[in-house]
Amino acid sequence: MKEVAQLEFPTLKMAIGDYGHTKALKEGSVIPPGIQLEQIEVAPIIGAFRRMVRGLEFDISEMAITTYLCARAFDKPFTAIPIFLVRAFHHGAIVFNTKSGITRPADLEGRKVGLRGYTVTTGAWIRGILGSEYGVDLNKVTWVLAGDEHVAEYQPPANVVSAPEGKELPEMLLSGEIDAAIGVGNVDSDDVKPLIPDARAAEVAYYQKTGVYPINHTVVVKNDALEAYPNLGQMLFEAFKQAKQPYLDLLRSGGELSERDQVMATKAKIVEGDPLPYGVRANQKAIESIAQYAFDQKIIPQKVSVEELFAADTLNLS
Repeated sequence: MKEVAQLEFPTLKMAIGDYGHTKALKEGSVIPPGIQLEQIEVAPIIGAFRRMVRGLEFDISEMAITTYLCARAFDKPFTAIPIFLVRAFHHGAIVFNTKSGITRPADLEGRKVGLRGYTVTTGAWIRGILGSEYGVDLNKVTWVLAGDEHVAEYQPPANVVSAPEGKELPEMLLSGEIDAAIGVGNVDSDDVKPLIPDARAAEVAYYQKTGVYPINHTVVVKNDALEAYPNLGQMLFEAFKQAKQPYLDLLRSGGELSERDQVMATKAKIVEGDPLPYGVRANQKAIESIAQYAFDQKIIPQKVSVEELFAADTLNLS
């Protein structure tokens, strides 16, 4: 780790998911200097996002990047550090009912598309991709929500509506109440197909064309902690980076990998390197892209720069 000033920190509550690249930090074999971390287990970790946004329950929390962007627009008192715990390509996230008459992404215009929440990161990414890569006018799609938003104050645009109470997206997709859906997982029906055929090949082509490796989750830290301990962001960044190294070694070892680790190893092949790059510089294109998509889709009211989004002492770390 880089040399940083030694301060006496209080115990900080941290809620992050269980991943190979966080194991050393959660188990305590990597410890930020002088910091006591109380691990708060939240499963699934998505539950921590709402608790942090609405109740500020943790000092350090994993958070979906679009939840963070939206929360920031409402002056929630926390700031991200450029640690990105979950990455994914999203071309395979949208499916459609073949009986709807849809044959290509542009056919979504004038149709109803279901999703869990409008500010959900996967939805923001696939909408952005549909708009930028497939020419879909997102304003001509009716987005049907089967849940609410993490940021309670957020009001979605006029073409976003709520599903009937008690209705689930898979049943609505099968019945034809919606024409397509994002993030519904596997629906056991021959009538439901991926909207983008051969999504994996499309993802590789997207990355090769744009250089964008989508970010799903970042890490946020309460502002009062960052202000009280000026080196805290840097110290946490270095700890997450150190904790990641044994996991990268495992992926490169050629040994037997779990299913989740095999997925990560596949991502490493696509990006031809570290499948979990940290730092602003290594993620500039992805951060700029999701921030632009969030603005275009009215998740945030105004454009933001990359530098605005992260703790000042972490901007130049890599």
